[in-house]
Amino acid sequence: MFQIRIHGRGGQGVVTAAEVLSMAAFDSGRHAQAFPSFGSERMGAPVVAFCRIDERPIRTREPVMEPDALIVQDITLIHQVDLLAGLAPEAYVLLNTSQPLDAIGLGALSSRFLPDRLSTCPATELALAHTGRAMPNAALVAGFAALTGQISLAAVEQALRQRFTGPTGERNVAAGDAAYRHVTQALADRSPVTRPLPARAHASTD
Repeated sequence: MFQIRIHGRGGQGVVTAAEVLSMAAFDSGRHAQAFPSFGSERMGAPVVAFCRIDERPIRTREPVMEPDALIVQDITLIHQVDLLAGLAPEAYVLLNTSQPLDAIGLGALSSRFLPDRLSTCPATELALAHTGRAMPNAALVAGFAALTGQISLAAVEQALRQRFTGPTGERNVAAGDAAYRHVTQALADRSPVTRPLPARAHASTD
C-alpha cells in the first residue's frame, strides 16, 4: 500500500487533490481511497487530506500517520504544523514553492531525504498562468506523478477531465502538464544519470 498525506489551507483544493489522486489510481486499475481529516476547513485554516493506493482492496480507514509521500500545498504551514511527522528518509516530498529550499529555511531537507525523492514545484504560479486561479492542486497531483511514478500523467489528465469538465478541465490539464515537466526536469538535472522519462500517453478528450 502506498500512502499519501496532503497539507494545505482551506480554499486550496486539498481534498480535491486527494480525490483526483484516487480517481487516477482507480482509472489505472488499482484500488484507492481518499478522505479529509476532521476539523475546520474554513478559508485559510490548515487542512489535511489522505490518499491510499494499493493493488488490493483497502480496509483501513485510519488517518495516514506514516506516509510514503507528502504533498505540501502551502509552504507557510511549516511554521504552524509538523508537516514532516511520521516521514521516513525514503519518503517522497513535494513542496509547492518557486524558491530554493535554503531561501525558505528548509535547506536541511536536502540531507534528510533522498535527492530523487524530494522536489519543489511552483504549482501556484503554474496554476495562475494556465487557469487564472491560485489553485495548486492539479499541478501538484501531476508533480506527484512525475516524482513517484505511482500514477501516470495520462491517468492524471483523465482524472482532471472527469473532475473539472469542459474548458476548466483543459486548463487544469495544462497546469498539470507543466508541473509534470518541471518536476521531471528538476530530477534529471540533479542526477548524474538522466532518468528515463515515462512513456507519455494522452487521455482522450471525448
